[in-house]
Amino acid sequence: MKRPTATAPAAPSALVAAVDLAPAGTASKPARVREGAGARASGAARADGVPRPRADAVRNRERILTAAREVFVEFGSAAPFDEVARRAGIGNATLYRHFPDRPTLVRQVVLFVMDRVTASAETSLAEESLSGEPDAFAALCRFTHAAADERIGALCPMLAEDFDREHPELLAAQTALQTAVETLLATGQDAGVIRTDIGVGDLMVALSQLSRPLPGTACLDTDRFAHRHLQLFLDGLRAPARSELPGSAATFDDLRQKTM
Repeated sequence: MKRPTATAPAAPSALVAAVDLAPAGTASKPARVREGAGARASGAARADGVPRPRADAVRNRERILTAAREVFVEFGSAAPFDEVARRAGIGNATLYRHFPDRPTLVRQVVLFVMDRVTASAETSLAEESLSGEPDAFAALCRFTHAAADERIGALCPMLAEDFDREHPELLAAQTALQTAVETLLATGQDAGVIRTDIGVGDLMVALSQLSRPLPGTACLDTDRFAHRHLQLFLDGLRAPARSELPGSAATFDDLRQKTM
């Protein structure tokens, strides 16, 4: 089979557009409950009377989203649907039954990644809190490495000019992600283990840059350096700070203003 042609990643500002500040009051649905992002399902009806999708349909959908994420990382969001179906181990008809067109698939992959990263932020802090002496810095490290494994940096190439950044599901996912990461970072700063002159924007920009593969399929081996470089960055966030940073801490508001 002829391999798809790789698509060069977009500028880092594209990821900012995916995780910028959403309007206040927007409802959110984390990955563990969002239908279409791997929600638990059975043949029973939901409380609103709408039948739940079959378990096999949910499994197929999650396989497609996982496969599409990896294909988009390697070849860009214009990669052939045939390759997504092949990696998911399904037929093209099944793929189109779940995702009738490319914009729908791209949007759902972005939501899939964002939801899982949000869940990582929440569980990292919760798991550390279960220990006798919770370590907020360890929770931040756990989240950052987990987010890299979810390929959050690979969202950038997916966000083409025609991507609907105002879609209600995306706005809800943005709000959930912002809240979870802000809580994680603030907990460490309040505990005195994370320097206070950095903001969520600093963390997200560094995470997106350090976890994203370089352009071209021949550079995918650089993934093995991502966690090494992320830990170097994280060690620089420890308090007390050993240097004074130029400028001011970056927030989600700052990122939105610079990319809109």
